[in-house]
Amino acid sequence: MTYQRFEDLPVWQAAIKLGVEVYRLTNPRWFADKADVRDQMRRAALSVSNNIAEGFERGTTSELLMFLYIARGSAGEVRSGCRFCALLLEEAVRCDTTDMPSQIAHCVTSCESVSRQIRAWAQSLQDGDIPGQRHLTAESKQKYHQAQRAVDLDAHIRRVTEENIQRSMRQMSPTPQSTPDQA
Repeated sequence: MTYQRFEDLPVWQAAIKLGVEVYRLTNPRWFADKADVRDQMRRAALSVSNNIAEGFERGTTSELLMFLYIARGSAGEVRSGCRFCALLLEEAVRCDTTDMPSQIAHCVTSCESVSRQIRAWAQSLQDGDIPGQRHLTAESKQKYHQAQRAVDLDAHIRRVTEENIQRSMRQMSPTPQSTPDQA
């Protein structure tokens, strides 16, 4: 499937939801005296979706890959921040937010999911044969489609040739003749 807008990408949609989760997670008073951690996690979370969008808009596979890996790094940064907060929470004598551990666990799971999606997409781009949108001119599209048609024609010719060979072999093989003794 080809996407025309980054907003339609499932990975961008997951990443933007991750950003909202991180903002929600870092909103309670517990983060008031941890503004540096809160701000870093928020910047990193926003960076995930922003880098996916920027890479998509760049128009070349190499630039898209670069930004996807930056986005993946940002997702790892958020996950690291969540792990850090979980340790801080364990150390805290008293916490006024009782659902914080489940929020952190959910945020970590979201980071891992976004990271896996980015990795899979980046791998498919690296394995692909199209260098990116910017390179898809009318001429390059025509060449690509001609090459694809040539591959399809070659496969068709091979299949028909194989069928013809098998048919010829069946026609050439002797069929048992009935003898007068068998009648």
